[in-house]
Amino acid sequence: MTTPCVRVSVSEGEPTRAALAERDLLDGDREIAVEDGDIFLPVVDAAAAREAGYEVVNRETAERDGPTPPAELLGFEPSYERLGDIVILDEDHPERARRIADAIVESDVPCEAVVNRASKVAGEYRVREWDVLYGDGTETVHREYGHEFAIDIAEVYFSPRLATERHRVTAQVEADERIVDMFAGVGPFAVPMAARGAAVLACDVNPAAVASLRENAARNGVADAVTVLEGDVRETTADYNGWADRIVMNLPHSADGFLDTAVRLAGDDCVIHLYDITHEDDPFGPGERAVRAVAEPAGYEVEVLTRREVRSYAPHEVNVCLDVRIRRP
Repeated sequence: MTTPCVRVSVSEGEPTRAALAERDLLDGDREIAVEDGDIFLPVVDAAAAREAGYEVVNRETAERDGPTPPAELLGFEPSYERLGDIVILDEDHPERARRIADAIVESDVPCEAVVNRASKVAGEYRVREWDVLYGDGTETVHREYGHEFAIDIAEVYFSPRLATERHRVTAQVEADERIVDMFAGVGPFAVPMAARGAAVLACDVNPAAVASLRENAARNGVADAVTVLEGDVRETTADYNGWADRIVMNLPHSADGFLDTAVRLAGDDCVIHLYDITHEDDPFGPGERAVRAVAEPAGYEVEVLTRREVRSYAPHEVNVCLDVRIRRP
């Protein structure tokens, strides 16, 4: 169908769209189009649009039959991820971040807040600063494989990108296992493992994470199966020596420094899930050597069950997981 459209450059697309909408000239039943650096905004009154100073052209447009994506408003495909009802951007330029946030809000993307990463993950609690571009703050509820997690991303570390990896490990858990999650955060390993019938000891040094972990265990009906310890796992777990059938060590960059504690907590037959950030030339060697250096002198045989590259982390660096079984002969 031929429709009158206001033609402007892509860089002027969002302010022009907003201005047309304010004048009730935008035709919401037709699709916005982008071509050769120009954006074409369908209008309901060509004469009124011309009187307002816009160039109007006639062109074929499609009927709008679905949500309007941010790309239609921006003229390019923005990069963002969802966490609950928060949209997360990773933009270095504040003006570009603001444009994307405005387009997300004006589009049909459901959200209560849009935030932009304002710092790298840092500090003992591995948190970052955020610029809140839209909405009230940084709290949300994230749903993952049938479980709900209350999260404040300004207070705790959480990555939705690791959902598949967490599910892979959780699927290995059998009922009645005894599991130590050494760096539990808000509970994305601990809660679903407890839901599978395991008894979970969940540890974290961050008080905010511990509070959310307790809330999330209750929210998902597994509070009785999750014992929560606040503080350094090296100092809080003396009563659990030799207790664990499975141990999760998700603290990349630092987990290998806690292997002596993991071996102390391990029973006679225990699987350790060790996460690390390593160089792509030897992604698994450092972790395997570190496990052997601690476990073998303690009388364990070491068997690597799985070597897995979880994701790219930085140029020439990868986030990896080793599933390692340690067993006394």
